[in-house]
Amino acid sequence: MNHLLQKEVEVFSHQTSKAGKAQCGDSYYFTATDEYFLCVLADGLGSGKYANEASSAVAQVVEENKEEDVETLMKLCNQVLLNKRGAAVAVVKAYFKTKDFVYSCVGNIRFYLYSPTGKLTYPLPVTGYLSGRPQLFSTHRYPFEEGARFLIHSDGLRISSTKSLLKDSFSLEYIAQELERSYSNAEDDLTFIVGSLL
Repeated sequence: MNHLLQKEVEVFSHQTSKAGKAQCGDSYYFTATDEYFLCVLADGLGSGKYANEASSAVAQVVEENKEEDVETLMKLCNQVLLNKRGAAVAVVKAYFKTKDFVYSCVGNIRFYLYSPTGKLTYPLPVTGYLSGRPQLFSTHRYPFEEGARFLIHSDGLRISSTKSLLKDSFSLEYIAQELERSYSNAEDDLTFIVGSLL
């Protein structure tokens, strides 16, 4: 499990491959600066080598262009998938000063934001996947409260009670361990990233 802790954000992430596959078809990248937290999760179509090639290309292009806005990053992700397998992609960028985040997703990746006041923000996913073909992106901006928690995961994680798990009574580390322990899935690649905006 990977762990990032900075003044404004704390994150845990975990990833497993589908049973029998040497490479995971999911890839992710996240980073935090004094100004923002950026995260991308890509789920390559299918599993194994070519799914990994597609999703890795997405993570790499976001890492190389992290200063760009979410819409530009989604366009770059789409471009880099031309002549590759294709991937479901989600990009989120949270801005600490303005206390808001921008989110865009194409495909079956889920994102939840749970605020300390009990509000759950769950942007509805756009069906499809990125493959280099011209595509319209739906990009949304949402406010967040200090102490808000978020979970972003590929479809290998099947979880029913997101809200109760993200509640304040549990530490972030406990939530990450619980997700890893209770929702492991050998039938698919699985990635989750859970965090708190401090």
